[in-house]
Amino acid sequence: MSMNNFTFNTTSGIRFGSGMSKICVEEISKKLGPNILFITDKGLMSLNLTKPTLNELSKYSSTVEVFQDVEADPSIKTLYSSIEAGKKINATGVIGFGGGSSMDVAKLTSLILGSNENIEEAWGVSNAKGPRLPLVLIPTTAGTGSEVTPISIITVGEEEKKGVSSSIILPDIAILDPDLTIGLPAPTTAATGIDAMVHAIEGYTSANKNNNPISKMLAIEALKLLSSSIEKAVFDGSNIEARGNMLIGAMLAGKSFANSPVAAVHALAYPIGGTFHVSHGLSNSLVLPYVLRFNSVDSKTTKNYAELAPFVFPDINIEKGNQAVCKEFIDRLENLSQKIGLPQKLREVNIPKEACKKMASDAMKQTRLLVNNPREVTENDALNIYEAAW
Repeated sequence: MSMNNFTFNTTSGIRFGSGMSKICVEEISKKLGPNILFITDKGLMSLNLTKPTLNELSKYSSTVEVFQDVEADPSIKTLYSSIEAGKKINATGVIGFGGGSSMDVAKLTSLILGSNENIEEAWGVSNAKGPRLPLVLIPTTAGTGSEVTPISIITVGEEEKKGVSSSIILPDIAILDPDLTIGLPAPTTAATGIDAMVHAIEGYTSANKNNNPISKMLAIEALKLLSSSIEKAVFDGSNIEARGNMLIGAMLAGKSFANSPVAAVHALAYPIGGTFHVSHGLSNSLVLPYVLRFNSVDSKTTKNYAELAPFVFPDINIEKGNQAVCKEFIDRLENLSQKIGLPQKLREVNIPKEACKKMASDAMKQTRLLVNNPREVTENDALNIYEAAW
């Protein structure tokens, strides 16, 4: 057996617990300095979810500027506005409070405010120069794991997404407070939960040469927590223990794929989100079973999926051989997404069949992800997968 070199980077501080988004404020304000840019979205502001944290911040910081214009699939224009808001107050630190979108905007805002570099030169892997401003991320969904990933995705132009991947944009501290996720509607809980499970599955099976034992271990623990709690979180939203498990599971999955990057499920999900504005979690869920079936033609991948199966479905009979276990694993994942109420086919989210061709060609632009897939995906393969999912 040959030894593989790998690197593993992650968020240095995690604070988990009920009420933590208030309890930690004194500590984080010391880290962030006197002028804080607080990045969130209008929905969270109107639900007053940000209120306890903002009230507490006002005790310790001289300026707290709220930027609340983050939208789903944030645009480059939003990023520039957020940077402007930070410059205006001479920001000394940044907080991202919300779903993946707010956290992604916060990461790049803290980078540009800290380094004044040109965003156009930062796209891609390890091109950001830094330094960034001090950064704290507070997730309100249990899905993206963005609070522990070195990645930020921004929509440029009409439909294309670009990403910055650099350990520089990992935050100083991630605060996980399950209280913030209590009011998350069932469909969002379901979609973000499946998103997190996809992160763990793709992290575990990534063909990236940096796939490593730490990522694998984190993926397994993530899948145990997520699969045992997702139904409770969807159907009994105020179950704080299930909500907490979902947050920890999503964070562990984030740590896993941050260092063993995701692949074709994500590559094929992006055109669905970019073109038809279907949420990222739901986009992943719609193509998941079809990509896994495509990948499981490869015997090593079949073995990997079979290894994961008992952590997601503890009652699965693992004696019956990799192929049978792998098939049951994929079928049951598909059933799970149906059970928690997610649409099952592209046509159910109003995607016309003739769109499959353009989506297949758009998916090919996601080279940074496709190289990590255990089986090569051609444009024709992508088209077949979309048509099967239609």
